[in-house]
Amino acid sequence: MNWDWNVVGDFMPRFWDGIQVTLQALLFGSLIAFSLGLLWAIAQRSPSAWIRWPVTAITEFIRNTPLLVQLFSLFYVVPEWGPSMSPLTTGVIGLGLHYSTYTAEVYRAGIDAVPVGQWEACTALNLSRGRTWQAVVLPQAIRRVVPALGNYVIAMLKDSPMIAIIGALDMLGEARAYSDETFTTEALTLVGVAFIAIAYPASLLIRALERRLVR
Repeated sequence: MNWDWNVVGDFMPRFWDGIQVTLQALLFGSLIAFSLGLLWAIAQRSPSAWIRWPVTAITEFIRNTPLLVQLFSLFYVVPEWGPSMSPLTTGVIGLGLHYSTYTAEVYRAGIDAVPVGQWEACTALNLSRGRTWQAVVLPQAIRRVVPALGNYVIAMLKDSPMIAIIGALDMLGEARAYSDETFTTEALTLVGVAFIAIAYPASLLIRALERRLVR
C-alpha cells in the first residue's frame, strides 16, 4: 500500500476532534466507574438485605448485558421516559456504568483482603462504621486494587469506539467516516497506531505501579 501523506494531513483536524472525544469519554467514564463501583462494593457489604440484594441484582444485570445494548438503551429508550442526553454524555454514562460493575468486584476483593483483625480492632476501639471504612478499611483496600483498576481503564479505552454507534465520533468513528468518504485506509491505520501509543505506555505504567505497591 502506498502511504499518502496528503490524506493524513487532510484527516488530522478530524483526528484531533476524535481523540478529544475519546479522552473525554475515557476520563469521565473512569471517574464514574471508580466512584460508583466503590459505592456498589460497600452497598454489597451492607448488613441490610434490602440494600444488598437489589444492588447485587443490578450489578449482575449490567455486567451480563452487552455494553452495546446498554448504550442503545440509554440513548434511544431512556429519553422516552426522561431527559434526552447528547451522544457523548450518553457514551460517558454508559461506559462508566458498565465498568462500575467490574470495578465493584475489584474493590470487593480488596476489602475482603483486609485482615479480620483490623475490623476487630476498630470494634474494640469503638469506632463508628463510617470511621472504620474511612480511616482503616478503604485506605488498605484501595492501595491493593489500584493496578487492577488501571487495567480496566485500558479495557475501557479499547471499548470506547462503541460510542460512535450512537453518534459520538471518537478517533475510530472519525476514521471510519473519513475512510467511507474518501475510500482510503490511512486514517484507520493512524487511529490504530494512536490506540497502541496510548494503551501500551499505560500498561507499562500500571505494571510499574503494581511492582511499587507490592513492595
